[in-house]
Amino acid sequence: MATAQISYLGELRTEATHLQSGTRILTDAPVDNHGRGEAFSPTDLVATALGSCMMTIMGIVARRDGIDLVGTTIDITKGMAASPRKINRVEVALTMKTGKPLSDEEKKKLEHAAHTCPVALSLHPDIEQAITFEWEV
Repeated sequence: MATAQISYLGELRTEATHLQSGTRILTDAPVDNHGRGEAFSPTDLVATALGSCMMTIMGIVARRDGIDLVGTTIDITKGMAASPRKINRVEVALTMKTGKPLSDEEKKKLEHAAHTCPVALSLHPDIEQAITFEWEV
């Protein structure tokens, strides 16, 4: 079964529907590439998928180890190369809210989970992944 169905709506906009849940995502070409920039661009989604994947895999590890990550945030900054136009860098700044101090070993497990999430491992090696962690209680 297909994962998603994407419809072109015109004016450089698409609507993707997740077939299992019916959830919809709009994309729009960015202003610097002939679009209106009124929604995530496809390359924004790629960069955002990296952060979401990291958080999901860290969440699995945290749940298993009894660590609460509610309130953790990730800021994503995407860099683009001009020729050819492609993603060349994704900055991922994680602010880890744990509710309690973590040991170095617990932090290392969570950081390893982030670095080895499926999206991180799937991105082309030419895309720099600049990942930082700020630990807060």
